[in-house]
Amino acid sequence: MFFCYIVKCHDGTLYTGITTNIKRRIVEHNTSPRGAKYTRVRRPVMLVYQRRFRNRSNASKAEVRLKALSRAEKQQLIIGT
Repeated sequence: MFFCYIVKCHDGTLYTGITTNIKRRIVEHNTSPRGAKYTRVRRPVMLVYQRRFRNRSNASKAEVRLKALSRAEKQQLIIGT
């Protein structure tokens, strides 16, 4: 099982990623050096969107689609969840 997710950083920016364990990944973003370089300097982060996928391929494709969205489109997606 894979998750595509969006977190909102402390500075208001959005970060998109994929993982197999959403809870662990959010903890990593907030406390660990294993968190993404982008989020390490923008802590704390808060999970604002997640979607589950059966395989990595579909999750990665969804991540690419999410990253291509404008900030306004991402905000609409977040509000709709």
